[in-house]
Amino acid sequence: MKITFLGAGSTVFAKNVLGDCMLTPSLQEFEFALFDINPQRLQDSENMLNNLKQSLGSTVKVKAYTDRKQALSGAKYVVNAIQVGGYDPCTITDFEVPKKYGLRQTIADTLGIGGIFRNLRTIPVMLDFAQDMQEVCPDAWFLNYTNPMAVLTNVMNRYGGIKTVGLCHSVQGCASHLLRQLDMPFDNLQWKIAGINHMAWLLEITRNGEDLYPEIKRRAAEKQQTKHNNMVRYEMMFRFGYYVTESSEHNAEYLPYFIKKSYPELIERFNIPLDEYPRRCIRQIERWENMREDLVNNQSITHKRSSEYASYMLNAMETDEVFKIGGNVLNTGGLISNLPTDACVEVPCLVDRSGVTPCYVGDLPPQLAALNRTNINTQLLTIEAAITGKKEHIYHAALLDPHTSAELSIDDIVALCDDLIEAHGDWLPKYV
Repeated sequence: MKITFLGAGSTVFAKNVLGDCMLTPSLQEFEFALFDINPQRLQDSENMLNNLKQSLGSTVKVKAYTDRKQALSGAKYVVNAIQVGGYDPCTITDFEVPKKYGLRQTIADTLGIGGIFRNLRTIPVMLDFAQDMQEVCPDAWFLNYTNPMAVLTNVMNRYGGIKTVGLCHSVQGCASHLLRQLDMPFDNLQWKIAGINHMAWLLEITRNGEDLYPEIKRRAAEKQQTKHNNMVRYEMMFRFGYYVTESSEHNAEYLPYFIKKSYPELIERFNIPLDEYPRRCIRQIERWENMREDLVNNQSITHKRSSEYASYMLNAMETDEVFKIGGNVLNTGGLISNLPTDACVEVPCLVDRSGVTPCYVGDLPPQLAALNRTNINTQLLTIEAAITGKKEHIYHAALLDPHTSAELSIDDIVALCDDLIEAHGDWLPKYV
């Protein structure tokens, strides 16, 4: 049996996910098939995982492949962690071209003009994966960690014909992180989260049956008097009633309220880190150069099981021990009944030997569903552009994007899309 890791050159992430699997008894006889288009990073990950295998006393088999279809052949599970185009050139393009129009971003990996173009260059690669999988492992589960999560997971399910669930870190730590920030205990919690990826909502949070929201909002209002890193999320909670799962730097660019040329003081007021993602990329590249030798060639390397969902999910599918996740799945049958059924939603899911079973949520509070729909509009039109190859749908996606449409005129949005298409060049397919 085989677990295939696409994008295995993400060595630190591969260590977390596959290191977790090495510590899972039900996965000991699996082959870990590694694939990456960067041969040096692929070899680094293979060396690191073999050292980790020896250190942990695991009986898995680690094997690197330079042929993607061979890596996928016979896989029971596929983990995806690719980034098409990387920091240089594609992330740089996603940030620098919009700046010429006065459009600023923070992360640009989910929504906004950067998220749209990240999708457009990634979707064709994902559909290539799906085609390979249809040929050599059609029944495999595809665990997608790659952003933009909602669109890519949607495409793999609807157009790739592959059983896909999207996994994001923003759900599992949301409640405890919020309470930790507010100096509140986070034991014996019960919470419920649903929405869309990076804009899901903490609908309920209780301890021993007591609703914690009144105290959360009281403490958050006090904290909001001084500068901190969560100011956008708190503001949205005060205005719309509920806390959102993903960080303030992310949500600042999913909404039309915070990054505005006409109100430059909002950047300072809400402590919004413009151009944050490029800075992170540069730091990550520098850190990798410093840590590579110790991580890759350290024969005494070790690992403690992380909170990543993947190994717990695979164990549940192998053993039938039920595990609960917050997963990204199609809104089939109206899991969230006031969101479109062709959207990808983030809802509680149960995992066991039968696979991933999403749970019915019902209606979100109307204001939350309305905010989600503003993002879903752009997501669905981005998919339409990728599937039809029609440039007009790229324009439609950008024209309906909350942040972009709040800042630029129709003519400027169309011109910006054209400039980004030209700047990305062969990273994108040709559009009609």
